[in-house]
Amino acid sequence: MDKLKKNSKVKTAEVMSKSKFFTEKDMVSTDVPMVNVALSGSIDGGVTPGLTVLAGPSKHFKTSFALLMAGAYLRERKDAVILFYDSEFGSPQSYFEQFGIDTSRVLHTPITNVEELKFDLISQLEEIDRDDDVIVVIDSIGNLASKKELDDALAEKGVADMSRAKALKGLFRMATPYLAMKNIPMLAINHTYKEIGLFPKDVVGGGTGIYYSADTIWIIGRRQTKTGTEVTGYDFVVNIEKSRYLKEKSKIPISVSWDGGVEKNSGLLDVALAGGYVFKPSNGWYQRVDKSTGELVDPKVRQKDTLTDEFWAPIWEFTDFAEFIRKQYQIGLPMQVDPDIIVQIDGEDIND
Repeated sequence: MDKLKKNSKVKTAEVMSKSKFFTEKDMVSTDVPMVNVALSGSIDGGVTPGLTVLAGPSKHFKTSFALLMAGAYLRERKDAVILFYDSEFGSPQSYFEQFGIDTSRVLHTPITNVEELKFDLISQLEEIDRDDDVIVVIDSIGNLASKKELDDALAEKGVADMSRAKALKGLFRMATPYLAMKNIPMLAINHTYKEIGLFPKDVVGGGTGIYYSADTIWIIGRRQTKTGTEVTGYDFVVNIEKSRYLKEKSKIPISVSWDGGVEKNSGLLDVALAGGYVFKPSNGWYQRVDKSTGELVDPKVRQKDTLTDEFWAPIWEFTDFAEFIRKQYQIGLPMQVDPDIIVQIDGEDIND
């Protein structure tokens, strides 16, 4: 081992048990427990180094989710900055301030095509040190043209552009190692489209390169919430399309109201009902459950009152609810095999 390490031409080569790329896996938690779950499978997890793709149709809160995560990163790391690549110009300064983001800590970089993004991003990543606290936000990949598409438009050519997916694949192929080695989270907002078929499903745009490079891919859906006949907000459903931490195809609900923004404790009620931590004694009413005795705990409350910290504090403190959530969503450890077990294949003993 010492000989191999000494002869390596790669300066960062290290014995795996000592490698900072495995021993220093940072996570930055947001204020919303179920957002942390959707990112890591745990309420104590959150934003991690690597590529996270937030995909969905228009007006599905994608940029807001990205800014929620980026704002948490800035609060956690007092010297951190956001490298914000903007192709849509749909996020005014006030939008950042809603999420507690100091815009003097945001480097706004307008981009018009994939190649421009690629050249600038790789140049920035090359110069960043591992000790630099930087989070990258791209808004958005889905609305970004290729340079060839722009050149064809300027030359008044109507030919189809076949270079965009290839350019995006090259961008993420080059960026991915930098993100891991330099401990940088990157949030890329993307669009979805419906595949052709009898039962069409949402597909993330941009080709296979994004799928290969991403650590996490969300596909965000939504449904309206109403008070009487009045629409008061949306229930968003985060569909886990890909994750290195969660069970894929998990569905995590997160509510947003027009009055208060993201509901901090939204999504918890569904999981608590499934785990027996909360009971629904009658339509529209909910009660906590004393897990040690199985008895219902007064008072009964309406659904809107289950969104308060006061409702959840005893559940977090006196039960194993956080561990239950982790087991529900997080990918389990590899199966442990007893070395004394002998497996038989076609009548022959196969050891080891």
